[in-house]
Amino acid sequence: MHRRSEPPFRADHVGSLLRPPALRTAREQFAAGTLDAEGLRAAEDAAITDAVAMQEEIGLQSATDGEFRRTSWHMDFIYQLGGVTKTDEQIRVRMVNAEGEGAFTSAGLAINDKVTLREPIFADAFRYLAEQTTTAVPKLTIPSPSMVHYRGGTAAIDRSVYPDVEEFWSDLSAAYADEVRALGELGCRYLQLDDTSLAYLNDPAQRAELAAKGDDADAQHIRYIRQINAAIAGRPQGMRITTHMCRGNFRSSWAAEGGYDFVAEALFGELDVDGFFCEFDDERSGGFAPLRFVPPGKQVVLGLITTKTGKLEDPDDLKRRIDEASKYVPLDQLSLSPQCGFSSTVEGNAITMEEQVAKLRLVVQVAQDVWG
Repeated sequence: MHRRSEPPFRADHVGSLLRPPALRTAREQFAAGTLDAEGLRAAEDAAITDAVAMQEEIGLQSATDGEFRRTSWHMDFIYQLGGVTKTDEQIRVRMVNAEGEGAFTSAGLAINDKVTLREPIFADAFRYLAEQTTTAVPKLTIPSPSMVHYRGGTAAIDRSVYPDVEEFWSDLSAAYADEVRALGELGCRYLQLDDTSLAYLNDPAQRAELAAKGDDADAQHIRYIRQINAAIAGRPQGMRITTHMCRGNFRSSWAAEGGYDFVAEALFGELDVDGFFCEFDDERSGGFAPLRFVPPGKQVVLGLITTKTGKLEDPDDLKRRIDEASKYVPLDQLSLSPQCGFSSTVEGNAITMEEQVAKLRLVVQVAQDVWG
């Protein structure tokens, strides 16, 4: 075994990082009107430079900007698409953790015009990230096309704009294809599509919610796979694309439960990405058996290290679980990462900066032990 020369890497991570105190303070000052946009940008730049240096020092082969310029892992992107409008309605997602229930809330969205890419999204963010990296491959994370639909369902689409919903799907994939092409022109060769919906749909309760909105919950994952494939079909040569699929991550809580069984055969067999970041940090994530559908040539990044608590996993336990997964996918097709980001929204999980670094070091250490 050996280190991989292309993404996803043996030791990898999902993307978001805890916002440093100085950056959180700058955001509060900006919101209060005591710091201008230039000052906020400077605070973001400094925090990203430090975060990239931390990732490279640890020994990670990829580096992200921690999503430090975002409030939310997905909504900041989605609202920048042409045709998508932020509404006064609230999206409320029920979240659960060991202490009880809570909720993630966001402004709603409506599709009230043709979906287009008005200009490349996160282009400046990627440029700055690429300028900071020296030994690591700059990795950009964006929400998958599925999330534009999953957050509002077909009911959010103005049928006077799209009397035939097939035109919506076509335009959505075309907008994403334009984004992928533009990122490739900027030099991006590691792109990750974050997609909670493909994991959520394994939970019967989530499928029931989708059906209540008028969508075909039993076949929705097939639609999503088809549209993602259309979006990335023309990706530039040399760009590696992965997808990350977790069951929710907000302040150390989650939204869905259940293994990948319901979507596994279509997901692993048909989604045309180079790698799958899969959440496997506890019993609510199910077992490794669905990985039997992973074909040769595809990489599975095992999310065995939780970002929801600061307790550090035992390296031997992680190696045992990697061995279990290798019964379904050859060891050479496996990699290791945390199960999700550390801060999918600006609030972050209930974990310290020091614990975050320790978890990332553990990923590198165990990957070195297993794959060399």
